Amino acid sequence: MIASAPGPTPGPRFLQLADVAETLNISAAQVYALVRSGDLPAIKIGGRGQWRVEASELEGYIARMYDETRKFVGTHKFGKAEDDPARSGDTNDTSDTDEG
Repeated sequence: MIASAPGPTPGPRFLQLADVAETLNISAAQVYALVRSGDLPAIKIGGRGQWRVEASELEGYIARMYDETRKFVGTHKFGKAEDDPARSGDTNDTSDTDEG
């Protein structure tokens, strides 16, 4: 019998908000807002009520964001004046910035 090569070691089932923030490259406050809004499912555990996000929920959230982005890109073709604030005259549009 040939032993199979071990696969990647699975990570922890539950992640702290700081871990999620690092994965998504956003602040812990932004992760907390995603959790509190219900966009990112999480559980509150322990006597101090610490938030934890299940790794599979984070992966599901990321997949949903890819789907939403794909739909957005499909309906907002690059190069149209309404997508470019500099070309449309609207310089106050911040919807595409990282600043959440």
